[in-house]
Amino acid sequence: MEHNQPSSGCIFLDMPPASQVDGGEDGDSVLPYISRMLMEENVVDKFLCQYPDHPALLQAQQPFTQILSDARAAHQPCSSVELSAVQASAPAPYRSSYIDAPAAAAAPSVAQGNNTEDPAPAFSLNVMAMATDTVEPSSSLSAESSSSCCMDVVSMAFFKGMEEASKFLPGDGVPAGGGRGQKKRLDGDDEAEAGAGRSSKQMAADGEESEEAAAREILDQLMLNGCEPSAADMQELRAAVEMEKTPRGSSRGTSAAGQAVDLHTMLIRCAEAVAADDRRGVADLLERIRRHSSPAGDGTQRLAHYFALGLEARLAGTGSRLYRSIMVRRGSLADYLRACQLHMTACCFLPVIFLFSSDAICSAVAGRKKLHIVCYGLGHGLQWPDVLRRLGHRDGGPPEVRLTGIDSPLPGFRPAQLIEETGRRLNDSARRFGVPFRFRGIAAKSEDVLAGDLDIDPDEVLVVASTFHFRSLMDEGVAGRSTNPMDTVLKTIREMRPAVFIHAIVNASYSAAFFLTRFREVLYRFTALFDMLDTVLPREDLRRLVLERDVLAQCAANVIACEGADRVQRPRSYKQWQARSRRAGLQQLPLDRGVVQMLRDKVRKEYHRCFEISEDQQWLLPGWKGRVLYALSTWTAGTEAAKYLHSIR
Repeated sequence: MEHNQPSSGCIFLDMPPASQVDGGEDGDSVLPYISRMLMEENVVDKFLCQYPDHPALLQAQQPFTQILSDARAAHQPCSSVELSAVQASAPAPYRSSYIDAPAAAAAPSVAQGNNTEDPAPAFSLNVMAMATDTVEPSSSLSAESSSSCCMDVVSMAFFKGMEEASKFLPGDGVPAGGGRGQKKRLDGDDEAEAGAGRSSKQMAADGEESEEAAAREILDQLMLNGCEPSAADMQELRAAVEMEKTPRGSSRGTSAAGQAVDLHTMLIRCAEAVAADDRRGVADLLERIRRHSSPAGDGTQRLAHYFALGLEARLAGTGSRLYRSIMVRRGSLADYLRACQLHMTACCFLPVIFLFSSDAICSAVAGRKKLHIVCYGLGHGLQWPDVLRRLGHRDGGPPEVRLTGIDSPLPGFRPAQLIEETGRRLNDSARRFGVPFRFRGIAAKSEDVLAGDLDIDPDEVLVVASTFHFRSLMDEGVAGRSTNPMDTVLKTIREMRPAVFIHAIVNASYSAAFFLTRFREVLYRFTALFDMLDTVLPREDLRRLVLERDVLAQCAANVIACEGADRVQRPRSYKQWQARSRRAGLQQLPLDRGVVQMLRDKVRKEYHRCFEISEDQQWLLPGWKGRVLYALSTWTAGTEAAKYLHSIR
């Protein structure tokens, strides 16, 4: 049903109890939920609305943006050397007017063995030249010729913009000097050009339809497999990895002369040179790193490639630009879903976290009739369909469920659009499983939400959950804040007095203020992540490239190249969170031994042997080869709730 209510930062959706519907087996969980999202007719439009800086939109805006930038450049001398250099670096369609954009370097192919080109080449900024201003105007060029050169560029840009704008006009235009009502008669060449334009539009429309069809195909597969990876998919991945003959697990590259190259040491030395502002040393080290790294190589070579981009951008002061460029060049929705499906099939982390959370919620609401879930970082609500399914099949009937989703507002006129759409999809899931359900969405920062805003009912079992959302909380002094957002959020949770607070974090310590300390920490963590992907995934799989380029490289660029409010990735270690939580007045709950053993057995039987599940100080610690990558724990704020949960465990 179409919802035409005006959007706001807060919504409340009610759904009366529905009849019990058979939900099936474990297949009805997070991946089918993703699949149902893709079946919506306007899924592509919604995706573009969430990512306003889509490449297609930027390409359409480019000619008009360059007219303004070229007009500003007309007031400065312009040489033929500068013009030729800029035109050479511009994309082919805009080489007559592209002035203000950085140079783009061609990326190596994804599969060098079969000469397959990279579908979305990795972005490379010529930041050293931009920082040092090495391009100087020619001294032999007079001021008059310089002014004429720039005016020619402005004129060329103007006519290029007129040409692009004319594409939006009707085919029957008014001829020059003609009167009103006179139609332009097309000759043979014009008819051929118009036919070619119609063909290109038809091809673009066909491409969109094929992309939607691909997304629907992924949807069907996800609905069949569910959250649990199918044995066939896992076997196919293992077979693809085994077929590759390249040795894996080495942290050293090989030079042309056959000598070993320690890329990790070179990256640390380069970071030290960046911290010391040694531009000559950085240029030399970056040249050596680029010589032995590639986005299509082994795990260490891929890591070195993306880290080199971040170091280069940090030295030039263009880290925010690099971070935004990675965000803009994201692939299509179908490609992203394929990458997510691949990650959940090969890696155990998200399935473990979702199972841990759903077990904790079901234990907390056992024997009770009302449940209120407060979710920090709602996103698309991927983990909640599995919870609703389990509650719908509970002995004695499902409880009444109220879910309050909190997430950061979107830019633009509809800050709560994503939350509203997620609420409607969760309503559909609850109706499917026969669970009485109400949803409320709050579009606000986590630290700005107070306990009094949540309409807490003492008759309900209150559960608070956060999955990785608190990794973006700023420190004191950032963006003019006088208080620590971490302490503010934890104190708010304590004031809610939840029966259970389920906290899943990214276990890392690269929120430090000192760059070198932060760089070493992010290098060690990402070494484990890239080694994991290199071990469990084929190197020539394009879905792996999307995962590394659009997710891991984005995070690494933000941590390495950005500072202040632009650095949004600020995770803490589980020991830091434990100290802060206790200081805020929260009480940690013991781990359920049965759940821990079940998760360990699952990881050992279904995933690679290097995945590990360990424990420390009542934290569950999923990791890879001894490196703890994530951490989970449960907390409470009420003494009576703590006694009750201790008794049922």
